[in-house]
Amino acid sequence: MQIQIAKQKQKNKKRNMGFTEKQEALVNSSFESFKQNPGYSVLFYTIILEKAPAAKGMFSFLKDSAGVQDSPKLQAHAGKVFGMVRDSAAQLRATGGVVLGDATLGAIHIQNGVVDPHFVVVKEALLKTIKESSGDKWSEELSTAWEVAYDALATAIKKAMS
Repeated sequence: MQIQIAKQKQKNKKRNMGFTEKQEALVNSSFESFKQNPGYSVLFYTIILEKAPAAKGMFSFLKDSAGVQDSPKLQAHAGKVFGMVRDSAAQLRATGGVVLGDATLGAIHIQNGVVDPHFVVVKEALLKTIKESSGDKWSEELSTAWEVAYDALATAIKKAMS
């Protein structure tokens, strides 16, 4: 157990040493791959609902649908989520931190009943979607870059929720 804790601390220390130019480039290029195919937005929400079916009611564009169906609102929301993570990567690189551009995000998340476990589900869905959209460009380094950027964004949203 102590070894696992030490390894996790080492991994976290390594991750927090500063977001690199390469990590930002990895996030940017894979974000572009994501944007190329609207089907990745559907995949993202499908993964979320597989993990947390009750979350369906949190998304206005899914509430009254039989399942995850492509729509302009679904694509726009997915694009916003992935774009905010990409923007977080840029902020991390430039300033070492993330500040929300939209001050209402905390209130919106509270209003929709978002709690900590939802952030974990979204992170898993985001990483699986990026893995799929990246194809043979997927790597542990790419995954870590997205994880660090997402975690920083999630922390900023949670702070705005408190």
